Amino acid sequence: MARRKKGDPVSGWVVVDKPLGPTSSDVVNRVRRAFNAQKAGHAGTLDPLATGVLPIALGEATKTVPFVIDATKAYRFTIRFGEQTSTDDAEGEVVAASPVRPSDADIEAMLPRFQGPIEQVPPAFSAIKVDGERAYARARAGEVVEMKPRPVTIHEIRLVSRPDADHAELEISCSKGTYVRSLARDLALALGSAGHVSALRRTRHGPFREEAAIPLDKLLALGHIAPAPGLGAHLLPLETALDDIPALAVSADDAARLKKGQGVLLRGRDAPILSGSVLATHRGNPVALTEYGQGELRPVRVFNLEL
Repeated sequence: MARRKKGDPVSGWVVVDKPLGPTSSDVVNRVRRAFNAQKAGHAGTLDPLATGVLPIALGEATKTVPFVIDATKAYRFTIRFGEQTSTDDAEGEVVAASPVRPSDADIEAMLPRFQGPIEQVPPAFSAIKVDGERAYARARAGEVVEMKPRPVTIHEIRLVSRPDADHAELEISCSKGTYVRSLARDLALALGSAGHVSALRRTRHGPFREEAAIPLDKLLALGHIAPAPGLGAHLLPLETALDDIPALAVSADDAARLKKGQGVLLRGRDAPILSGSVLATHRGNPVALTEYGQGELRPVRVFNLEL
């Protein structure tokens, strides 16, 4: 007999406003328990010292995570000038110091150098694998970890405020793989100073924005109310993650074929003017992520949802 999965077949996205302290995995586990969901995952790690938008996928929505991981992200962060740390954030030990405090004009003049496609060396304290082991594990063991530069893109970067001479608050929009800690370190060095990230907040992750995020403590409080109708109000449809993918309505028969992993021919009048990834739907409900080509929809990810 097939073993029954623990939990309820809850599917959708929850946009959590992650607080300081817990890891992203901690938050995922708490949300999964609050919804009593069978499975859960997140679409991009936030460090324990970071706050903000953490999209969490429940149930069948976990199949759409790859489409969110590659999405553009936005951050608001603060650089603390004068001290560079081993981790490039406030958690590490000070490894270099500088008396230089750049002016607003100095910072503004330097920002264009960090906009567009750039090469960036990730922090040694990161989850990137080096010779099969996480870089942070090697760094914590006292090893000198050589991190290779990687191409990333900073779509936009701007100075927001200067609380005082020691701090500068900036906002960026960037590609997958960008490390804000590296950006802060490199910007400070380019300005003839030293620096690290003292505060970091993600304000957008693909289609998920800060305005739609619910603080973790408020979400968990809703879960303690029996019954808990409030939780459902914060569960977004799984197709929210697929806002850039065209949708195509299919018949009941074609939906059944796709769910069995079979392709569907769409030719003649039924042939859509599409190519590449397509979300097949029936009566407004997601059926499968497909690839469309040569007049055929081929299922790539099938959603096990009731139609």
